[in-house]
Amino acid sequence: MMKRRQFIRYAGASAIAATGVSVSSRFQSVSAQSNDSLLIQYLGHTAFLFTGGGIRILANPFRALGCTAGYRLPKVEADLVIISSQMWDEGAAENLPGNPKVLYEPGVYEINGFRLQGVGIAHDREGGRRFGTNVAWRWTQGGVRVVHLGGAAAPINIEQKILLGSPDVALIPVGGGPKAYNPTEGKQAMETLRPKVMIPTHYLTSAADEETCDIEPLNNFLGLVEDMNIKQVNQDKLRLRFEDLPQEGTLIRVLNYKPALKA
Repeated sequence: MMKRRQFIRYAGASAIAATGVSVSSRFQSVSAQSNDSLLIQYLGHTAFLFTGGGIRILANPFRALGCTAGYRLPKVEADLVIISSQMWDEGAAENLPGNPKVLYEPGVYEINGFRLQGVGIAHDREGGRRFGTNVAWRWTQGGVRVVHLGGAAAPINIEQKILLGSPDVALIPVGGGPKAYNPTEGKQAMETLRPKVMIPTHYLTSAADEETCDIEPLNNFLGLVEDMNIKQVNQDKLRLRFEDLPQEGTLIRVLNYKPALKA
């Protein structure tokens, strides 16, 4: 059964590659696996820009409404865009500068030696019957192994754990609502993946419209892990180097986001 599932994933990736979705001339002779460093920029909600190894990867650009109403639109230049779901808050890849290539389905992708994998995890607690499949992404960039869980809502099973591997940094939703982990579930996902660095995502901030946003504040998660190594980063960027990562345990790093000024 495992071989058949792997074949389906590779076949899906090949089909996408044949349409030109996952091939870009920007990725010529890049060394995304080199032991350099990875710069992670928080753009709000589950959107992040990853820069390192000669590549810029934008994850989960969104439209400004509901929980993302007060965020600046993540209209940043990137070589590749990865999307966890095609919903308003994780799948707004239109009108991005530079016309980057977009990946949005589970599968294995190789772009001139740079490899990514999308792993399907249910986007709700009903086996995906309400909101379909969320794509969790894994890749290595700047010498750092990354897992971005997007809006995962179902527990990580054994097969998904094997596919996601042992990340150096994991971006995990913790705010709950119907489409993503709540604080307890986010903690469980962190304990399953055991990353060296965990960055919480998808939580209520001052940028959200509280009347339409049904997710919890970050402190609800931090209260569950208060005995861990937690640091509030006083900016929206964090640079990671493989040699600086801890040998044991997990560091929790909270990136700061300043909402756009309201008119």
